[in-house]
Amino acid sequence: MVSRLIFSALFLFSVFSFAQNTVLMGGKPVHTYSKLPAVNKAAPKFTLTDITMKDQTLDLYKGKYVILNIFPSVDTGVCSASVHHFNEDAGNIPNTVVLCISKDLPFAQKRFCGTEGIKNVVMLSDFRSDFGKTYGVEITDSVMKGLLSRAVVVIDPSGKIIYEEQVDDISHEPNYEAAIAAVKK
Repeated sequence: MVSRLIFSALFLFSVFSFAQNTVLMGGKPVHTYSKLPAVNKAAPKFTLTDITMKDQTLDLYKGKYVILNIFPSVDTGVCSASVHHFNEDAGNIPNTVVLCISKDLPFAQKRFCGTEGIKNVVMLSDFRSDFGKTYGVEITDSVMKGLLSRAVVVIDPSGKIIYEEQVDDISHEPNYEAAIAAVKK
C-alpha cells in the first residue's frame, strides 16, 4: 500500500513537472504553468477584462489577425516598451488588432495608456480569469509567481495560431519583427 502511494505521488509530481516550462528572469530559471499553445492549432478561447471593466472575448476579434502581447506588468521598462512598440508598428496593420495582456488591474492599464498616449492597442487584464493557465504563461514560482511571462501569440482570422514566442528571458523584449511578419505573410 505504501509503495503504491509513493508511486502515485511520484507519478503526479512527474506529470506536473513535465507540464511546466522553464524561462529565465534576469538569467535565473523560473517556471510557467505549461508551454504556449502550438502553432497550427485553434487558439484557446478566453475572456479578459478591458479598461472599462467589461469582458472581452477572443470571439470578438474573429475575422482579424490578433497579436497577443503577453507580459508581467506595464509598470516595468521592458513591458512598457513592448506596448509602445506594438502600438507604433502593429497597431496600424490592416485587419489586425493587438491585445496587450497582463495581470495589471484595468485601472492601471487605463492610467498607463492615458499617460503614455497609447491608442492603437487594446489593453486587457487577466486579473479575474484563467488566461495565464490556459495559455501556459502564468509564472508558478519566484517573486513573480502569479504574473504572466513574456510571450507573443499571433492568431489568423480563422482562429488558428500561426506564430508563437515564449521569450526565453522575461527581461528581454520579444521578436517584434517575426510577430509582425507572421501577419503580413
